[in-house]
Amino acid sequence: MSRPLRLGLAGLGTVGTGVVRIVQGRAGLLAARAGRAIEIAAVSARRRDRDRGVDLSGYGWEDDPVALAARDDVDVVVELVGGDAGPAKDLVEAAIAHGKDVVTANKAMLALHGQDLAEAAEARGVVLRFEAAVAGGIPCVKALTEGLAGNRIERVMGVMNGTCNYILTRMDSAGLPYDTVFAEAKSLGYLEADPTLDVGGIDAGHKLALLAAIAYGTRVDFGGVALEGIERVSIEDIRRAGDMGFRVKLLGVAQMTGRGLDMRMSPCLVPAGSPLGQLDGATNMVLLEGDAVGRIVLRGAGAGQGPTASAVLSDIVDIARGMRLSTFGQPAASLKTATRASAGTPSPYYLRMDLQDKPGALAKIAACLGDEGISIDRMRQYDHATGTAPVLVVTHRASRPALDRAVEAMAGTGVLVGDPVALRIEEIAD
Repeated sequence: MSRPLRLGLAGLGTVGTGVVRIVQGRAGLLAARAGRAIEIAAVSARRRDRDRGVDLSGYGWEDDPVALAARDDVDVVVELVGGDAGPAKDLVEAAIAHGKDVVTANKAMLALHGQDLAEAAEARGVVLRFEAAVAGGIPCVKALTEGLAGNRIERVMGVMNGTCNYILTRMDSAGLPYDTVFAEAKSLGYLEADPTLDVGGIDAGHKLALLAAIAYGTRVDFGGVALEGIERVSIEDIRRAGDMGFRVKLLGVAQMTGRGLDMRMSPCLVPAGSPLGQLDGATNMVLLEGDAVGRIVLRGAGAGQGPTASAVLSDIVDIARGMRLSTFGQPAASLKTATRASAGTPSPYYLRMDLQDKPGALAKIAACLGDEGISIDRMRQYDHATGTAPVLVVTHRASRPALDRAVEAMAGTGVLVGDPVALRIEEIAD
């Protein structure tokens, strides 16, 4: 065997200690699969004296993570610090400048600076790998860059934030309101320090932007992702959607259309019998649709120490084997700037509203939809003993701008009680 591949590991939180455990506990297996030993040469973290449950005594220590990049005994820098800029970005830039390969789990940094970092890495002749940045242990980056390289990708779709999926499925199974389950998720440690990264769709939006870049050969464009979080999804929506054969998911979808690249991360209704509809708990699922292969479904743990560390090691082993892949599956300089779709792909929509219980109210709502060319597929009215009439409408396929105009017109009818809730219905075969 050739000499060992030596790692400089920055960040000894949950994922970092998971990487240490795998390297220490699976040394023989890793060497057999990589064709050479994989060793940790040095580490860096905020506190040297913290007990992390792993033996770090045999490694060099750097208080400044950027110093790892300059060490002669480091071949690959593993960035697990996190954050879209600051020390994480400084470390990656320094590693590239020193001719070190880089493995990172940092989706935010790549979603905002991925193009520049990829160009710098490829100009320097080093690789920048990020399997762990998207959907934890699910090998969706590798699936797109390698397994499906011969396909024209028609759609990328998935549940990419386990916390949101936990909240929505917990609301569904326990009949609990959003605020109660949000507090529960926080107490269990599922939420980021800034919860809007999770429930606002930002974390999942970063992942979608990265997958779209690989799938369509475009520059990463996080700003082009239409974001809508789950904060407005109520227990009424969960129940009513269920009555009509749907489940609510925070769903990311990317597809190239005649109007440009359509990327959106928003709460959607999916058929209850579809793979996405059956996805419970904090699990992630990514669906990739190619013209040759059809639909591929990847399901698994989207976060956690073991799954994310496993993804980090998959990139490290590839580097140890001598694989030299472009960051986004093709040379960064060849990636095009995608035109952002002027409007999302048309789809059916779910509308929930409360109407005043008086004659002609429903006709006025139907007229607002009809004026925008939106036809009604199904409608259901619930008990209205309170003086208001709860109504559900499922439309035929419509554009979101047309729907928004119809909803705006409804506000002027004088029959609405409160604001309507509109959720896209994503068309997925069971």
